[in-house]
Formats: sequence, C-alpha cells, structure tokens
Amino acid sequence: MAPAELRPAALVILARDGEQGLEVFMLQRTRGADFVPGANVFPGGGVDADDGSAQIAALSPGLDDAAASRILGIAQGGLAFWAAAVRECFEEAGLLLATDASGELVDFSAAQDASRYAAVRGELNAGRQGFAAMLREHGLTLALDRMAYFSHWITPMGMKRRYDTRFFVAAAPAGQVATHDEAETVDSVWIRPSDALALSDEGKFTLVYATRQTLQQLAGFASVAELMAHACSTRSIAPCMPRIASSRDQQRRVVGPQDAAYVEIGLLDPEGHGRACCEIVPGRLVAMRPGLWRLTAANPGYMTGPGTNTYFIGDAEGITVIDPGPLDDAHIQAILALAPGPITQVLVTHTHSDHSPAAAPIKAATGATVLGLPAPVATHDQTFAPDRLPVHGERIETRAGVLRVLHTPGHASNHLCYLHEAERILFTGDHIMQGSTVVISPPDGDMKAYLDSLTALLDEEITYLAPAHGYVMGEPRAVVGGLIEHRLRREALILRFLQREGPADEEALLPKVYSHVVPPLKKVAARSLHAHLLKLQADGKVALQGGRWAALSSE
Repeated sequence: MAPAELRPAALVILARDGEQGLEVFMLQRTRGADFVPGANVFPGGGVDADDGSAQIAALSPGLDDAAASRILGIAQGGLAFWAAAVRECFEEAGLLLATDASGELVDFSAAQDASRYAAVRGELNAGRQGFAAMLREHGLTLALDRMAYFSHWITPMGMKRRYDTRFFVAAAPAGQVATHDEAETVDSVWIRPSDALALSDEGKFTLVYATRQTLQQLAGFASVAELMAHACSTRSIAPCMPRIASSRDQQRRVVGPQDAAYVEIGLLDPEGHGRACCEIVPGRLVAMRPGLWRLTAANPGYMTGPGTNTYFIGDAEGITVIDPGPLDDAHIQAILALAPGPITQVLVTHTHSDHSPAAAPIKAATGATVLGLPAPVATHDQTFAPDRLPVHGERIETRAGVLRVLHTPGHASNHLCYLHEAERILFTGDHIMQGSTVVISPPDGDMKAYLDSLTALLDEEITYLAPAHGYVMGEPRAVVGGLIEHRLRREALILRFLQREGPADEEALLPKVYSHVVPPLKKVAARSLHAHLLKLQADGKVALQGGRWAALSSE
C-alpha cells in the first residue's frame, strides 16, 4: 500500500509572559476528529489553495513569497504557509495576527469589536466568506513580520493522513482573547510548557509526539522575548519525521531522530508499517536486509550496551557469521539454532572476550572456517585460533555478497572491520559503537592508531554502520567525523589544563577531563585518559616528569 500523500500544513505557537514564566496557547481537538482526536495541539491546519493567492500576497506587506520561501528552504510557495498559520489561528483560536491602517495589531478589547470579529470568524468557519475578502473588508493586512519560523515536522510514514507542517512562533496579540471554536476544538488553555509536559506524564493532557518534543524545546525559554530572539536568529531548520515502531511486547511506539533506533527502523521498515522493533531483544533474530540478520547476546552492560551483536550473512546454502560473541552457552545454541543456513565461515573483528570466544565451539559444531587475527596480548581471548588471517583490502566471498577487510587498529591492534561492498554496510565491531565512544586501553589500545583508522574510513563509500553494540547507524561521515572531533576536543582539554594549572598526575587529571563519567566507568575513562596522554607525548606536546604530566609548550 502506497504511503498517504503529504499535505502542506502550518501552525503557530502563540506565547505570552505569565506570572510564572512563558505560557503558550493550546487547543484540545474533538475526540471525533479524523486526525489526532482528543490531542492538545497548537492552532493550525492544512494550507489551502487560496493561502497562496495573489490576493493574499497583496495583503502581506511585511513578507513576499521569495523571502518566505527562502526562509522555509523551498523554491516557491512559502508565503502560503505563513498565511495559512494566521488564518487557521483565527479560525481555531480567535486570535488574528493582522494590522489595521495604523500599522498596529488589531485590537478586540472594545465590546463591539469583539462581537464583530467573533461574527467574522463564524462566517469564515462556515465557509461563507474567504480570508482575503475578510481582510480587505476590514482594512487589515497580515502581520507576517510578527511571526518567526520555528521548526518543521512531517507526519510518520504509515499514517492514514500525513502533513508536512511548518511551525511558527509569535507573541500573542494584546487586546484579543483566545477561545476554542467548539467545533474542531472543544477546550483551550494558556499553559506553561513544563506544566503541559507534567500533566501529560500523569495521563491528564494528551500530546502527540511532535507537540511533546516542541513543548520540551519551549520549556527552555524564560520569556517571549527570549523565544522570539531564538526563532529570529539565523539557523538551519531540518525537517523532522518520526517513525512508527513496536516495542518488544508489540506496543506501538513513536521513534524520533534523536532516538537510538531511528535509522534502523527506517532500514527495517521503510514504508512505516510499524512492525520493526525499536528495542534490541537478546536472543531474537532480526532480519535486517535480504541476506543479513542480527542476533544479540544476553550480555548487556556499561561496556556492551544492549549486548554483543552477532551478524549472519548469506542464504539457505551457507552463512557467514561475524563476531560469534562471548562464551555463553545460550547464545552459542541460539546461533546454531537460528542461523538461516549452514554456518560455513566465522569472521571475528577482534579478540576481546565478548566477541571471539564463541568461535571455537561454533567451529567444533559446524566445521566452519574461522577468520581473524590472533590475540596480541594476554588480556585478549587466548583460545582464539583462526584458520586464516585476513589482510587489509582482502575480499571475502559470502553467499550474500563480498566483504572487504579493513584493518582498523586503535581499540585493539588486531581490530578488523568488514565492509559489505554491495550494501555499503560496514560491520564495525568495537571500532565504532552506537551511543558511546570506545575505550582505548594501552598498551594494545593506541589513540593515534585509532584516530588514523577513523580518518581512513572517511575515504570509503559507506551508507550504514552496523556496530557490535547497539543499532544500525546512518550518516557514517557525520558519525566518524563526530568521533574524531570528540577525541580531539578531549585532547585539547587535557593540554589546556596542563598549560593552565601546571604538571599533574593522572589521578588529578581524571576528574577534570572526565567530569561527567559515572563511577562504574571511571577506571575505563582512566585508561582512555592514559591513551590520550601517550599520544600527546608522541606528538611532543607533553612529557612525563617524575610521575606527573607536564605541557611542553603553551602554543
């Protein structure tokens, strides 16, 4: 079934300064509404053909279509979104962002004016008068210069009705009283964003995902002036389209771009049927792509996230396993039972205890060929005995495409990634983890080698990153670039502290450089700190003097 067609829409967040801070106006939709019934929303709706008419353009002196379109990032037709937001706001909330002949916002404070505009609003809602005609009749022009573009939301795939909605913000006009229309909306309220969120958490104030996320943003502003200054600032506004997924117990969930599972849900369920699970469930086989599956071990923790991912590549004639995982009987039995075909190859990214130990029992049970590099130091899995040692650039055939070997030392000196060339999926092992930076633990871990290995990935054609811990990730260049930038910022922080405060030992440096690390990870952070210092030492920027590290230059 084809996705529902996107309909352009616009809404406006009206704000005022209340006694306890910023307040916004919200309407409750009737429970009989076709779209988000019963939800509390901001005034708005679909863009009509007349919203982009020449008559409306003539009544919009503060903004023309070219400027409006440029702000919204579209070629043309932008003015219609701004006009629709004003029209819908008046129809639904009774607040009119329009100016009279004096250039001031129209004032309804006089009883006769309030009565007159209430009647006009009724005519509009009944369809007996058009918006442009109403403005002309009363000598009004749209106050589009009083509005600012705030955000861009797109209804998830799979919904029966979908909207491409532009969110605007504006200060509520003084001298006007906001009211719901008693038709599409049955209640209304001025409310602090934080209070709306709290009521929603108590189940007393229904919010859809986009509204909740918007309220969380709005809660960060102390006043209308602060909100408008932010909205009027030059900034890039990317469209945000949530996705529909299911939980492990088959409950419907909305997943946003900031959520860990977002990219994976789009990969598994591109048409938005809501069937993909937004949780990693140990022991559950997940079909990722044709010829590609994932099975996660039940070893969650600070170092392993939701668990170690084992990947299957192939078909009913033969399966290649990447990272068989820890020496855990339940996981090993699950691999043997759930593999979609006979296991013929086992590939290991590196020989840490949560990645390679299961290779031996799987080989014993299946006769599969084991590939990987031997354990370099005693702290690695010494049971790992590969049948063949892959080399950088080697291409390994599987039943579902070729995997190219990339040697990526840093986290471990024997670390390998495997690039599925046809799908452009990189199986990253621990070189890149989802939601966390990796530990660099000398002497086998090497910070310089790690940064060099990350930099080398920028030259590869990659679409997705499939880590050993976490969900599939998109935008590989941004992910890799972010990791490099993070490490270099940490390095600069260390150097600045030593330059400013003088020599220090690692125990004193740790809380300064890793101030937000939770106690269980302090020992891990200490190892990465040591790796950073060794790199700075190799770069000639610091030196170890009597057990304390000192900066060699202030530059």
